Amino acid sequence: MRIFEVARKANRNLTTNYMKRNIFTFLLLMAISLTGCKTSPKGQEVAESQPKDTTVQEQQPVVKGFDYSTLPEEPTFLIKTSEGDITVKLYKETPLHRDNFIKLVSKKYYNNIRFHRIINGFMIQAGDPYTKSPGNEDKIGTGGPGYTIPAEFVAGKTHKKGALAAARRGGEANPLKESSGSQFYIVQNEENCKHLDGEYTIFGETIDGFDVIDKIAAAPKDKRDKPLTDIIILKIVPVVDGVPVDDAIVGSPAAQNGREAPIALDKNAPATVTK
Repeated sequence: MRIFEVARKANRNLTTNYMKRNIFTFLLLMAISLTGCKTSPKGQEVAESQPKDTTVQEQQPVVKGFDYSTLPEEPTFLIKTSEGDITVKLYKETPLHRDNFIKLVSKKYYNNIRFHRIINGFMIQAGDPYTKSPGNEDKIGTGGPGYTIPAEFVAGKTHKKGALAAARRGGEANPLKESSGSQFYIVQNEENCKHLDGEYTIFGETIDGFDVIDKIAAAPKDKRDKPLTDIIILKIVPVVDGVPVDDAIVGSPAAQNGREAPIALDKNAPATVTK
């Protein structure tokens, strides 16, 4: 009997110890589980504290101002120079030259371009982008946007004083008399320019600033007819209802309206006017 009692007592002790171990194991597991639950929010908090990717697709700036596509058929422009202002009107009968001029003005192409050829008693010439930077002396007269414009000769449009016309390459290199993409001249003396009728496209006329034309033409110059002191086109802006518009939208109205001037290769020969 004592043996059985000792066995039962030992069995009870083992069972008790086993249960204690199980309870201890259970409590330990519960503690670990609770600890894990406490760390989970911390992990989430760290993740949320990281900087978020706030990159958005860059949008084009909205430029407010005048829309060149709203200009009339015969728009007016103010050519503001270092010697004073010249106001010109473009002809509707020469739409390729008109639209090209509007396009270049809208892109501020002429801003800070110099008059590179002046002949008193004849004309004044500008529009070569090479004149904007020093070191291009040998290239002056050959610059342009990289294309030419087909000639647009209109009966009745003559080289009167203040006529606005396109310079071009001369001679056999240009049998179609295509105009420079950007260079133009303004007639200072009608009598000495009559022989140019039918040879160069006239696409506008001066309506104000004839005295400025005379002043520029009479400026001191070198043997190449280049002014000794820079005469600069500060900017060209449209004139609407008699008021110059300075905050015009940059862009090509010709492209917007489907009136882009035909493009041909510019062979970089001098665009000039034969005296």
